[in-house]
Amino acid sequence: MGNLHEGHLSLVEIAQHKASRVVVSIYVNPLQFSPDEDFASYPRTLENDLSKLEVLGVDLVFTPDDSMIYPDGEQQSTYVEVPVLSHVIEGQFRPGFFKGVATVVSKLFNMVQPDIAIFGEKDFQQLLIIRQMVTDMSLPIEIIGGQTRREADGLAKSSRNNYLSTAERESSSILSGSLNVCRNQIEQGTGVEQAENSCVETLENHGFTVDYVTLRETSQLEKVSNDEVVADKELVILAAAKLGKTRLIDNLVFTVENKPSSIDLQDRT
Repeated sequence: MGNLHEGHLSLVEIAQHKASRVVVSIYVNPLQFSPDEDFASYPRTLENDLSKLEVLGVDLVFTPDDSMIYPDGEQQSTYVEVPVLSHVIEGQFRPGFFKGVATVVSKLFNMVQPDIAIFGEKDFQQLLIIRQMVTDMSLPIEIIGGQTRREADGLAKSSRNNYLSTAERESSSILSGSLNVCRNQIEQGTGVEQAENSCVETLENHGFTVDYVTLRETSQLEKVSNDEVVADKELVILAAAKLGKTRLIDNLVFTVENKPSSIDLQDRT
């Protein structure tokens, strides 16, 4: 959606290694914003974005307007919605969000006709939903995830980080730090629910308003019980929390390599 940062540009670099031509789409999609969200104030920095993409040597930047994407208005548009995955975790707190994402991505896919598409792993649930949509719709597109890029203190890069005040920015890295602590607690044999609750408490004690902290398996985001923390199973801790007026999301993907009594976790962020 523009306001490009290092995380976005890293996806372009992946695309350049995978394909002979690279198209970047920039479009702030109204269908994925609820009435109480920040559509009007979402940062739009097209000229600066174009300059960054020119430096990288992008072949084409596609910047459609609303009349091209939703000629009869977004509320009158045919939409695409992935069942189940779209209605859990983030979907519970932002109803309709993933419908907006799946709809606009399917439209962009049809307009651009890519062979490969790159999406960031920071939006982990979104990545799974796009993969599911491509599979369900039999689209001949390979979906590749790009690793989360972070600031020096661990905060995941995001356009919404610009909303943070100076004091909030100093506290914001606690989100990624708390996920690492949650992972370590599970490593040491702490129960899943206890580790999740401890993470929530830490965040709340530092001024966050927490929507969720949850441990899931990585294929269909099913809940994980203590008995399911087993060797060679890839897991993800997903979190969303507000700091002031800014809503931050993050995740930590890891694989349990040994039995819970002596788990060694490999961080993939």
